[in-house]
Amino acid sequence: MKYLLDVNALVALGFFEHEFHLRVARWVAQVSSKEAPELATCAITELGFVRVLAQAPGYGIAVSQARSLLLRMKQHEQVKFAFFADDLNISHLPAWVKTPRQTTDGHLAMLAAANGAVLATLDRKIPRAFLIPAAG
Repeated sequence: MKYLLDVNALVALGFFEHEFHLRVARWVAQVSSKEAPELATCAITELGFVRVLAQAPGYGIAVSQARSLLLRMKQHEQVKFAFFADDLNISHLPAWVKTPRQTTDGHLAMLAAANGAVLATLDRKIPRAFLIPAAG
């Protein structure tokens, strides 16, 4: 199974001090031990990762540092990352998108589906997305 990580999942995976780092890291380790699993990013999630780490209070990371961290994460030998190019326009936005806050989630869910993947998230409110299980 392929999974497109949303911004929150990608940040949690890459930033050890994130409150959900252990949850996402354990899930990624479990998924990566399977035969041919693949995690994916796209321009939106990669840019979101850099923006959140460089802008949000508490992270204190420069854009260049966030970029380097993401590149190192994607080159990790135990986790396979793919990159989904994004050629979906607004006509692909799902009907369940009703509010401005849902637009990116809807777009990412459709981008994942268009690439034979599912959106992996920490957000319970995204229809048909995979909710990364709590660490246990």
